[in-house]
Amino acid sequence: MSRSRRDFWNEVLNERRGKLKKRVLIVLTLLILLLSLFFSSSQAEEDAQNIDELKKAAPKVFIDCQRCDLNFIKTEITFVNYVRDRKEADVHVLITQQGTGGGGREYTLAFIGQNSYAALKNELKHYANRTETEDEIRKGLVQILKLGLAPYAARTPMASILSLSINRNVRSTAVEDRWNFWVFSINLRGRLNGEKSRKSNSVNGNISVSRVTPESKLRLGVSANFDESKFLYEEETIKSSSRSKSLDSLYVKSLGEHFSVGGLLNLNQSTYSNINFGLSLHPAIEYNFFPYSESTRRQLRLLYRIGFNYDRYFEETIYDKIKETTFNEALAITLELEEPWGNAEISIEGSHYFHDFNKKRLRLSGNLSLRIFKGLSLTLDGRYSALHDQLSLRRGEASLEEVLLRRVELASSFNYSLAVGLSYSFGSIYSNVVNPRFGGGFGGGGDWMWR
Repeated sequence: MSRSRRDFWNEVLNERRGKLKKRVLIVLTLLILLLSLFFSSSQAEEDAQNIDELKKAAPKVFIDCQRCDLNFIKTEITFVNYVRDRKEADVHVLITQQGTGGGGREYTLAFIGQNSYAALKNELKHYANRTETEDEIRKGLVQILKLGLAPYAARTPMASILSLSINRNVRSTAVEDRWNFWVFSINLRGRLNGEKSRKSNSVNGNISVSRVTPESKLRLGVSANFDESKFLYEEETIKSSSRSKSLDSLYVKSLGEHFSVGGLLNLNQSTYSNINFGLSLHPAIEYNFFPYSESTRRQLRLLYRIGFNYDRYFEETIYDKIKETTFNEALAITLELEEPWGNAEISIEGSHYFHDFNKKRLRLSGNLSLRIFKGLSLTLDGRYSALHDQLSLRRGEASLEEVLLRRVELASSFNYSLAVGLSYSFGSIYSNVVNPRFGGGFGGGGDWMWR
């Protein structure tokens, strides 16, 4: 019995020793985990502090783009600081765009170094296909922005945490276009609206064909529009309608970096302009004082055209014509600039008919977006035309309905428009933070507005 009792207590002791060892192991394991978490959090906090210190020395960047998703850019590119004014920036990124022959967009990104980066300038391009979504376009722009901003960040301590990688294997490929640069587009739109005393409907559509290469440009478009309105006033129904059709074509041949020649053809019908059938053919020549390769930044174009016109009218004109053949000429000069201080465009065009030099027109148009100083911007947009060439005006008086609904063209010696805008902002120069909560808010394109 004594031996049996001794074996029993030995088993109990062994069992307790085993449980104690397990508890010790568990405690040690938890202690190790706690220590590792402590040191890793300390390391993470230290890394975050180091990154914050590095970020303070990162380049200050001003993104100058009218239709870019700035929130997306700020969340995707975090190795620079963003500022709201170009004069506070180390890097001014000017993003301009123009249409391509395939219906897409060519984005030119000019990286303009300032302050200690004044000697560092670069220009990159991004091509967006017309079939790309807005998300694909903004991702492509971000990729180019990263490449362009990297040389500036590389001159700061931020370079220690930056790396360059290639997303996929790159190999030489031959580009073949089975459409041979031809692009086709079809658009159709209908609209219907109304209320108890009024209803209106309209249908418009267009078909276009284009082929654009560095050597030439060809565009052909057909469009049609129908608009009808009905009004009920004191049990009387007033009906008004207008329609128009047109075919436009353009061909341009490149002759080096400064010259281009080509021609324009137009066939049209318009109840508003009293034209039952119109034909215009205009050979033209253009000279650009700046190379066409700089067209996204600056252009100074001088365009001369001479034309043949044949018009047949719905109703007899004020000049006792039901049809006529005329010749005219026009000269236009246009200046376009995209610069760090803003952008500007001004155009002056004069034209006249050869059969009567008093039948002439002078048109002046322009727009300006000017950054006056830190936070203050001025925008101007205006147009003025002196008219003395309205050959298609119909004889007789227009009805009140036609005047109010703009169904017929009226005699006038001029027309103009002018818009002026001024904006000013102040406060923190930094704009790194993105917070999408409550949408834009305050009626700024968000999900709600004050009621």
